[in-house]
Amino acid sequence: MTLVYIVMATLVSGVVSALVAGWLGFRYFSRFLHEMVSFSVGVLLSVALLHTLPEAFESEADTRTLFALLLGGLLIFFMLEKVALLRHNHHHEHDGHHHPAGHDAHEAGRGGMAVLVGDGLHNFCDGILIAAAFLADPKLGVLTALSIAAHEVPQELGDFIILVNAGLTRKRALLFNVLSSMMAILGGVLGYFLLESSQALLPYVLVVAASSFIYIAVADLMPQMQKRTSLRDSLPQFVLVGAGVAIVYTLTVLFHAH
Repeated sequence: MTLVYIVMATLVSGVVSALVAGWLGFRYFSRFLHEMVSFSVGVLLSVALLHTLPEAFESEADTRTLFALLLGGLLIFFMLEKVALLRHNHHHEHDGHHHPAGHDAHEAGRGGMAVLVGDGLHNFCDGILIAAAFLADPKLGVLTALSIAAHEVPQELGDFIILVNAGLTRKRALLFNVLSSMMAILGGVLGYFLLESSQALLPYVLVVAASSFIYIAVADLMPQMQKRTSLRDSLPQFVLVGAGVAIVYTLTVLFHAH
């Protein structure tokens, strides 16, 4: 029965939170895509720096090794983006073909897939955390799952906005977000059967996920924000970045309080 509870809890914390975030994106935020990129920056940076990295560094893993992995993760995502950029330039500059409307938007926003990778790793780790909590105490498992679901909604909303900004349709962005969220179920099941080894690897996986969030926020999204320099554009950016940070910080404090 414990395994059943873990699967149900990871389903709620992962897939349901992605669906809720998608519904919010469809209903309220699709008209304010450029402004909501700022919200995504606040969410991604605060999830990485206030939640994911502290959780990794609170483990018994060697601090220098974790910092080295963080550096390596940033460089790896830089190289992955370089490869995508070179392929993008080759496609447009050397093939001599006319491309259909919307092609440039589809090729743009190279950070979208990296965010999915990082989010999948983060959800996978959340699944392991939920499994560990249920194995310790079912009540703690329920509380952990609810807390994770609460902080996943703004994060999944940020990912949804990034994917739409990268050129995906809202339906495809929602689909990819849900598929990424299902990694929580996989993490929960594997965590149940391989808890000892999974816990030993958890800090390293968390650091890789955090490096993805940091790189995309700083290298892909912030440059987009810098293109809008007027006070009328900048003030909402400051407010929305702050809102993203405030939401994740509040949920992180509540999570640790319990």
